[in-house]
Amino acid sequence: MQSRKKTYYGVSLGILMVNSTFQRYIGDIGNAMTWDFPVQYKIVHDAVPSRMTDLHNASLLEPFKRAADELIAAGVDGITTTCGFLSIYQRELADHCSVPVATSSLLQVPMVERVLPTGKRVGIMTYNGDVLNGPYLDAVGIAQDTPVAGIPQDSNFVRWIKEGDTSVTYETLKSEVVATARAFVERHPDIGAIVLECTNLAPFSYYIAEATGLAVYDTVTMVNTFQASLRPRAYPMF
Repeated sequence: MQSRKKTYYGVSLGILMVNSTFQRYIGDIGNAMTWDFPVQYKIVHDAVPSRMTDLHNASLLEPFKRAADELIAAGVDGITTTCGFLSIYQRELADHCSVPVATSSLLQVPMVERVLPTGKRVGIMTYNGDVLNGPYLDAVGIAQDTPVAGIPQDSNFVRWIKEGDTSVTYETLKSEVVATARAFVERHPDIGAIVLECTNLAPFSYYIAEATGLAVYDTVTMVNTFQASLRPRAYPMF
């Protein structure tokens, strides 16, 4: 293994954080209790929620590069982020960083497509279905005709994130997310599995799977796999 000076010891994963104020429940990438391993967070101060769905118009690439550099210099072995829309920077950040980078849960879509039977497709649930298209999908090898469902933009869920409204209850959020998932599958009966773009949907993955009967892939499934590759398990000889 390459030797380098470290500030962090025993921390393999660095997480680039959107600058937000909403409550992050267990299951959210931004809640450290989600993980069975230590993580190190770095807030990207320019990356407020309202800017994260406009990355195709106004770039935040340089602030994310600088934040990644700080985490790497301090000793992390891999970089991920708290917003699936950062898929748009997957190639640029991977080329820039000296450690592996997994920007978005959307990286799982090509893999999930290949585990489904013929005639079934991946469906993507997202924070904003009006925007998740074009370069956000192209950057991680996703076909543009992939079914996408966004949380309604007039929902409590969107207000909770965009405005940091901590008065919105967990039950309200769960109800809106599950309703979106059910309507999505009803519109697209050929969906065989769901990938959640939004990292803030992950606390509700269990309920989405329960309501739809489908496998659900989220930022937690991606990050656990990613971290396992950074720190492979040692097995006894006998």
